[in-house]
Amino acid sequence: MDALSLEPTLYTVKAVLILDNDGERLYAKYYDETYPTVKEQKAFEKNIFNKTHRTDSEIALLEGLTVVYKSNIDLYFYVIGSSHENELMLMSVLNCLFDSLSQMLRKNVERRALLENMEGLFLAVDEIVDGGVILESDPQQGDDVPLTEQTVSQVLQSAKEQIKWSLLR
Repeated sequence: MDALSLEPTLYTVKAVLILDNDGERLYAKYYDETYPTVKEQKAFEKNIFNKTHRTDSEIALLEGLTVVYKSNIDLYFYVIGSSHENELMLMSVLNCLFDSLSQMLRKNVERRALLENMEGLFLAVDEIVDGGVILESDPQQGDDVPLTEQTVSQVLQSAKEQIKWSLLR
């Protein structure tokens, strides 16, 4: 199959992970069957942490996947896509997630504060990525309403607007 026969696709994410500074899972959402079992997921997370926790770079290719990441205090944030996914889009998802959490946690992005606000994290990830498809990569879309106070209808409306504008581009 040559590149010309590939249909245009939506930007997609295979997984969003947040690990602590020991490499233990605090949050993980996998959007496909690349790692179907928890055992395989944990092995991948251990591998990714071991390869990235001592480096200053923001991107890695690992097990045929593109991994973008950032660390803050005692947290490691990862967004994983296929090897041919646009790194800038993956990085924009990572930055949007981090900036959204930073707003929600009043710039106190560390393990304890995150664990106390997991429902906000779930909502933020679901607003940014839906079933692996990137919906939002601008943390300001929330109109400065804390994510935990947004209603489901506001979240859905934001997602609909974002999809509409991305289709019109």
